[in-house]
Amino acid sequence: MQRTRFADMACSIARTLDVIGEPWSPLILRNVYVGITRFEQLQQSLGISRKVLSERLNWLAHNGVLQRQKYSDRPPRHEYTLTTKGQELCDLLLVMVRWGDRWTAGESGPPVLYRHHACGQISHVELRCSVCGRPMHATDIDVLPGPGA
Repeated sequence: MQRTRFADMACSIARTLDVIGEPWSPLILRNVYVGITRFEQLQQSLGISRKVLSERLNWLAHNGVLQRQKYSDRPPRHEYTLTTKGQELCDLLLVMVRWGDRWTAGESGPPVLYRHHACGQISHVELRCSVCGRPMHATDIDVLPGPGA
């Protein structure tokens, strides 16, 4: 089955999905973010097939989200690190975490907690307006045509 390409759509959501819309990609990014950076570690941690993992890692590296770095010549082995582009995608994952913790965690609560470096407290992300700093949610905005429309 051929994957639908969204890269040419005039929509930032579609273009983002073109890069990370395959279900394994956000999980791979999550693992690299927390320090699981080598192919074997990723494969074992996720229980993903080697073929699919290889395809996803190549796609993410091709799109500038991950950087591949050799750590062994014999046999040739690589590990993966987040690029700046990949680090910013992890911000998106933190928004997904907030939603998942609220709507899917159940009575046992969130599976992972996040401590903010600046204040040292366990916290979660909140969306705020980049201009006024007030909370910003989908119900607080109007969607207008942009220059790329």
